[in-house]
Amino acid sequence: MDIGHRFASSDDIDTISELYHPAIAEQAELREAWPIADALAEPVADTLRELLASDDARVVVGTIEGVVVGFSVATVEEMLPQAAGEQIGVIHLIYVSEPARAVGVGEAMLDGVMGWFETRDLKRFDAIVSPGHRLAKNFFESAGFKARRITMYRHDG
Repeated sequence: MDIGHRFASSDDIDTISELYHPAIAEQAELREAWPIADALAEPVADTLRELLASDDARVVVGTIEGVVVGFSVATVEEMLPQAAGEQIGVIHLIYVSEPARAVGVGEAMLDGVMGWFETRDLKRFDAIVSPGHRLAKNFFESAGFKARRITMYRHDG
């Protein structure tokens, strides 16, 4: 089985948008606020176009036999002024469609994102994981990530 990754192009927007719908549903089951607080801004196709055009963002797709079965969104962001201009690589989302999981697609995309971060000479990295998403937590911990904060949320409505 040929598992790979590549940077997304505008030709991938429709496919990523289709994959994005089950990603929203999966995250919403864990955190009701995810679709309105942590998801990609709607309309998703426009947000993907903006990300693809940005020098400080990358969308990576994961493939099996050349077919896109997952995607990841990563950005490079400024840290606080006391970090003396240091930047941090942030993985906002990594998603693999259900039938394509546990065969290395996520790892391939993570390799692609981390490779891009390396070209930016970054030394610090965040990966955003929803509470209760044990598989995602384990995935990132196996790649050397560890929790540095927990965001608490309350909705009085």
